[in-house]
Amino acid sequence: MHIFKTLISGAALSVALATTSIAAGVELNASSTGLALQGYDPVAYFTQGEPTKGDYRISSVYNDATYRFASEEHKAAFDADPESYLPQYGGYCAFGAAMGFKFDGDPEYWKIVDGELFLNLSKDIQVRWEEDIPGLIERADTNWTDIADKAPEALQ
Repeated sequence: MHIFKTLISGAALSVALATTSIAAGVELNASSTGLALQGYDPVAYFTQGEPTKGDYRISSVYNDATYRFASEEHKAAFDADPESYLPQYGGYCAFGAAMGFKFDGDPEYWKIVDGELFLNLSKDIQVRWEEDIPGLIERADTNWTDIADKAPEALQ
């Protein structure tokens, strides 16, 4: 009976989190259910130095998106200062933002620059982005003011 109650509670929590974050806007690269970073833990990039899948049972909703964490400590750190851990450009590809587009950021292709997390679309794009990180960040920052509130398909 205890296992059944645990399963029901877990399912209820998942549904509640999914429905509360379904309204994530176009400025965030989130799934249709509002899951950000494809379920990866945003704090782990800074503390563990590698992409780490989060646990659906340890999550927070911030700006209408759901973030998952590998530990309660990571969740607490995020909850205390979410802006310190969020990927730049809403989790979209940094190289794409520099080009004026919104492409999915892949949590496996990332880099922390000056204390900020950047994602890219693929290994090839990451290599191209690393050829001129400062210049491409500058271009992406400029472009982001114009594209942040536009749907990805509107930029094609």
